[in-house]
Amino acid sequence: MTEISTIPLEIRPAELVAYMAARMCHDFISPASAIVSGLDLLDDPTAQDMRDDAMELIATSARKLSDLLLFTRVAFGAAAAAESFDPRELEKLARGVFGHMRAELDWQIGAEAVNKPAARALLNLAQMAGAALPTGGTAHVAAVQHDDQIAITIEAKGPRARLRPEVLAGLRGEGPGDGLHGHWVQARYVCLFVGDAGGTVAAEVGEERVTLKASIPA
Repeated sequence: MTEISTIPLEIRPAELVAYMAARMCHDFISPASAIVSGLDLLDDPTAQDMRDDAMELIATSARKLSDLLLFTRVAFGAAAAAESFDPRELEKLARGVFGHMRAELDWQIGAEAVNKPAARALLNLAQMAGAALPTGGTAHVAAVQHDDQIAITIEAKGPRARLRPEVLAGLRGEGPGDGLHGHWVQARYVCLFVGDAGGTVAAEVGEERVTLKASIPA
């Protein structure tokens, strides 16, 4: 298990915001572009035989965009003034995103409520676990409270399970190196807010398995 530092390296706020904005734009542009493509097909008089396909493309892409926006609002944003979250609502957000992934989600959280840092950690680490299963598998999400700590364990199991080097670097509070900033910035963000909350995160990569853990004050 690779322990992640709770004292992240210095990063300029403007730089982090720019990378976060780029990451979100990257996530949103694909379904948004697909919606526009579907609308173009509907307007094309020579493509009326593809009307049903165009409508399906628009509907599927609109659902994906909506799911991503709802997820991002809590995972990356302020989510209004909420300081605690119902895990059942978090599960809905996570399942919305996993509905557009190859990986399956196994959500096993019995707590009645979790605080904002734990909620963000659950969503971000779950999404990262799903991304670690590019050819499918299952991300098992669990969280329990021990005394004054919330212990989160997310295990991604499946063929070709992997954690990108830039993701691991971000969790460690390091720069992306030669990796993609879009993957790195989410992990870097987790490192920052978990550290600010007084918690720790850890990662382990094994054969067909990636394990992500976090411990956050309740």
